[in-house]
Amino acid sequence: MGLGGVFEPFRERNYSLYFAGQTLSLTGTWFQNLALSLVVLDLTGSARALSGVTIAQFLPMLLFSIPAGRIADRFRPRTVLMTTSLISAALVAVLAVIVASPDPALPALYGIVAALGSTQAFERVAAQTIIFELVGPHLFSRGVALSTVTVAVSRSIGPGLAGILFQAFGAVPGMVVNSVSFLLVFGMLALIRPQRFHSRRTSGAAERLPMMRFLRNRIIVTLLITNVFIALLSLNFMVTLTSIVTIDFNGDGAAAGMAHALNAVGGIVGGFVAASIVRLRPVMVAVALVGFGATVLINAAAPSLMSFLIAAPLLGLGIGFYNSVLNATAQLAVAPSNIGQMMSLMNIGNYGVVPFGALLLGWIIDLSSGRLALAVGGVAALLAAGWVWSRVRGEPSEGEG
Repeated sequence: MGLGGVFEPFRERNYSLYFAGQTLSLTGTWFQNLALSLVVLDLTGSARALSGVTIAQFLPMLLFSIPAGRIADRFRPRTVLMTTSLISAALVAVLAVIVASPDPALPALYGIVAALGSTQAFERVAAQTIIFELVGPHLFSRGVALSTVTVAVSRSIGPGLAGILFQAFGAVPGMVVNSVSFLLVFGMLALIRPQRFHSRRTSGAAERLPMMRFLRNRIIVTLLITNVFIALLSLNFMVTLTSIVTIDFNGDGAAAGMAHALNAVGGIVGGFVAASIVRLRPVMVAVALVGFGATVLINAAAPSLMSFLIAAPLLGLGIGFYNSVLNATAQLAVAPSNIGQMMSLMNIGNYGVVPFGALLLGWIIDLSSGRLALAVGGVAALLAAGWVWSRVRGEPSEGEG
């Protein structure tokens, strides 16, 4: 397939606006997250305290993912996204005020981050649910795969600039950038034309698929369990990568930002490779996990900061391809009218169990090193690959509807 086919979703004006808005939002979030992580490490010197930020951010997603899926399937995802963008802008402004104080209180920081996490529980599900409405069935799988590129693009831009901004002016400007980014997202969403949406509604029983029917589908159960397992042990990169740079290798904020940015360069390529797949089958998740696990282990073996930075794009390639394949496969496994429910379950793994993984990996880092914690994630990915292969080999990529 030619390169033009990969970029075909961008011919839809609504999708281009969505992509730009998501990229702005996620870039701003990196400004905030890197600054906040460095503030907490500076205040405490503890990876466990840093994992507390991750817990506060992602635990609400475990609690609210299921309601978020129901809302995304009942109401327009665009309406949900416009609401969450305004709420998030206000909360980040409050966070900036707290960080600006001479002695920021950790409980106050955790509280605002938890409120942001609650809002993001609804925002993340809606951001995935809206893709079908933007591009329709023909371009759906490519639209989903390309949507994960927004994560990598933001990571290629955000951390490096955020590290430089932090070194020059401190943490507060990073919070301001994120608050403004949410307002820009609201503006992008306002420009989207609802009259050009593709309907996700179908007739008959598929319209309101009971949640328990998800648990009787072999492919869906496999994806959900794999997603939880990998999110628990392999995807806490804000904790592991930041700790490796700043604790294992004694790097500064700019070096931490560079590591995340280089990692993201590979993630962009990984997303585009996934978008080029003509027919996505569930077994590709196993293939993606093998590549992901291998690149994680290569980075974990890096003996110095320089070699770690050189290997970072390879890790990004593995992450980008895995995330794109997993999310596209999950959304293709259900009828369009049930994408919200499916993504709410996926977000339990994507975000909901992350706090527990952060706590575990923070404990490993404090006892040993960030590289050991990263290696645990690589081994977990390889084990998951074998399990997925045994369960979905030969399964077609068909939706329930």
